[in-house]
Amino acid sequence: MKLKLISSLLFLFIGFSAFVNAHIITTKNATVEEAVGTLTGTVTDKADGKPVIGATVTIPDLHTGAITDANGKYVLNHVPRGVYLVQVSYLGYATFNQKVDLSKTSVFDVKLQTSSLEAGEVVVTGVSKATEIKRSPVPMIAVGKAYLEQRAASGNIIDQIATLPGVSAVTTGPNVSKPFIHGLGYNRVITLQDGIRQEGQQWGDEHGIEVDQNSIDRVEIIKGPASLTYGSDAIGGVVNLITPAPVPEGKILGSVQGIYGTNQGLLNGSFRLQGNQNGLVWGTVISAKEAKDYQNQHDGRVYATGYKEKDARVMVGLNKSWGYSYLHASVFDDEQDIPDGSRDSLTRKFTKQVVEDGNAIRPIVSPSELNSYGIPTLHQHVQLYRIYNNSNFILGGGNLLVNLGYQFSHRREFTHPEAGDIAGLNLHLSTYTYDVKYNFNIGNDYETTFGVNGQYQNNTIGDATDFPIPAYHQFDIGPFFVIKKSFGKLDLSAGARFDIRSFKNNAAYVDTIGGPHGFPTLYNGSNPTTAPNVVSQFDAFSKTFSGFSGSFGATYNVSDQFLVKGNIARGFRAPSIAEISANGADPGSQIYHIGDKNFKSEFSLQEDIGAFLTLPNISASVEVFNNDISNYIFQQQVLNPDGSPVITQGYNTFTYVQSKAKIYGGEANVDLHPLPWLHFENALSLTYGENKGNGGPVADSLKHLPFIPPLHSHSELRGTFNKGFGDFKNLYVFVGFDHYSAQNRFFAAYGTETATPGYNLLSAGFGGNIVNKSGQPVIKLFVEGTNLANVNYQSNMSRLKYFDNAVTPDGVRRGIFNMGRNISFKVVVPFGFNTGKKSS
Repeated sequence: MKLKLISSLLFLFIGFSAFVNAHIITTKNATVEEAVGTLTGTVTDKADGKPVIGATVTIPDLHTGAITDANGKYVLNHVPRGVYLVQVSYLGYATFNQKVDLSKTSVFDVKLQTSSLEAGEVVVTGVSKATEIKRSPVPMIAVGKAYLEQRAASGNIIDQIATLPGVSAVTTGPNVSKPFIHGLGYNRVITLQDGIRQEGQQWGDEHGIEVDQNSIDRVEIIKGPASLTYGSDAIGGVVNLITPAPVPEGKILGSVQGIYGTNQGLLNGSFRLQGNQNGLVWGTVISAKEAKDYQNQHDGRVYATGYKEKDARVMVGLNKSWGYSYLHASVFDDEQDIPDGSRDSLTRKFTKQVVEDGNAIRPIVSPSELNSYGIPTLHQHVQLYRIYNNSNFILGGGNLLVNLGYQFSHRREFTHPEAGDIAGLNLHLSTYTYDVKYNFNIGNDYETTFGVNGQYQNNTIGDATDFPIPAYHQFDIGPFFVIKKSFGKLDLSAGARFDIRSFKNNAAYVDTIGGPHGFPTLYNGSNPTTAPNVVSQFDAFSKTFSGFSGSFGATYNVSDQFLVKGNIARGFRAPSIAEISANGADPGSQIYHIGDKNFKSEFSLQEDIGAFLTLPNISASVEVFNNDISNYIFQQQVLNPDGSPVITQGYNTFTYVQSKAKIYGGEANVDLHPLPWLHFENALSLTYGENKGNGGPVADSLKHLPFIPPLHSHSELRGTFNKGFGDFKNLYVFVGFDHYSAQNRFFAAYGTETATPGYNLLSAGFGGNIVNKSGQPVIKLFVEGTNLANVNYQSNMSRLKYFDNAVTPDGVRRGIFNMGRNISFKVVVPFGFNTGKKSS
């Protein structure tokens, strides 16, 4: 693995250097007119003309920005020619966005208008160039650093966004969350980091997204088919996790932060340092966190829900007039307990497995173990090593974007109590991703993008005793184009793509008693069909999937305050390796998986319509969607004729099936600002999922799809005091109320899912900055309380609600409940200084 990591680093570094050197040479030979060099200006208050100090001026497409000084002035160096969106933002003012021709403009002054509404969000995910969300016909949402910092109580980055309208998460405890968008998740939602696909066995239930939440400053989400620019697996949407942007030139900025959570005793520390000297940008984030078992009133402390995580990332790159190029490297290392929900039949206290026969002896877990930060013998160890390069080159009147990445995912589950050093599951996944696209304008300002992207994967199943999926090779490729054009108030967007995914699965045989301690092991001998105690686990076969996807959308700006938009998209998804090849136990998920190599690709047709209103003291929106999916793949439990679960190697057996499906629903938002400092935010999300069968009637127990979130409403009363009082600035306080309706529309067949009662959750928080004499923050404080009423509840998206003994006493509600009351304290100590090294 280390050799592969080093070779991949060298490959990316050589490519990085070659591009940089080529463009440096080109830049040196360029005339003065071919590179503007700088963009300067002054940002003032439109009402009184006074300078706005500390406003952020950015060009998102160029990853460059500056902060206005005491006179409201800013300077952006190394800006190339071309037309780019310039964004200016500051708390208490409406965000300013305008396209600027940098080949003609070197001085650009901006007047900001005070506003209590947050508007003008710009996204870079899934579009050819940075685009205002309100002008994109594709449903999108984005949150920035301030939003994420105020969700300090969340244990991972997915939980921090899981209450956004249309977004949810399937969880297996407080540190294991998979994003779901409009009822679709796993291999139907692509998670990106800085535009690079996250690949770490996405089909698995029992591990989360391998990303350090402390290293993410922004999240952009596409809600709906995004196969057009990202390929297979984006049929449900995209979550792009974006790391810190480069700091302004001539500065070195950093911070030290700590988080403590009362429920789990969460300890989360992180160090950040970034610099920018004459366009040479660099940065690092180093983090560590640990937590013991969480608790609630119903279960007490829930055994085996603790974790330890260590993360580190570095970045080095260049921002010049030819564009930018950044090289990133990161390590994610997580040790996660494996819960099984077993209880003592009399006391309902949690028990633990101490011998290989899990039902023979199960002692009650002691209070000291429940309160320990130690990782038990039965646990999983997930590591992800990542190297990637993001480059944007100004070339021939357009932009050439090149994103190359290598990831190595090593996932082990230690499931043998008497042989703790032997992994039950041991998967090694190497992934090479590539994404190359060229943005340019043709004709009368038609923004056009042509590109190709995909990946190559190689998976081995290592030294293990359980083998849920085979060793395999996978190759994806997909060329695409997107074109956008504005006709006055009307914005149009269209595109098309063709994907090919090829699998090659390796045959595998297992010696059922030949491993250490008599455990099963892979058989590598020459006579597997005749050797004693050897059985076939996987057949060798090759399979190719292909499909067309496309979209067409329009946004009509009726006025500056009101717009409507619609989009229709066809999505494509090839089956995952688990869905076509699985045949084995996955101990962490408590499931024996069985796939089907005869599956067809999924195709979807989704329609989205939305209306958006923005007035001085109110903003509102309504969005609805309808998604028809053919060949939809889902899991269902296998039962014996008497209705009892089929048990294979000690686990409940689940098989994958295909059917037609329909998912539909919508979101509504109303944001009231009766006073400049007072916000009353309200959001409602509703999703229905129907199994339409394969032509015949569908039984009542089969007519709903699994993992569909219930109706969810969120209301929040928030006060913000940006000017603060004395040395206390950017103060805020909020009270939140979440209602989750009962989920009675569930996949009941074969005992796969159960009904979930409704519940209400109360949250609150406050925070702000302590500043020095120059107005710079020296301490940032964020306090958040969740489930303040200490409600006993089970989310229908929590897998732990199914973890219990096979038989429970009458009147006892099965499964594990979600976390009780938790109060989180986050303290950030920023620091920084000027280097005095600025280019003229």
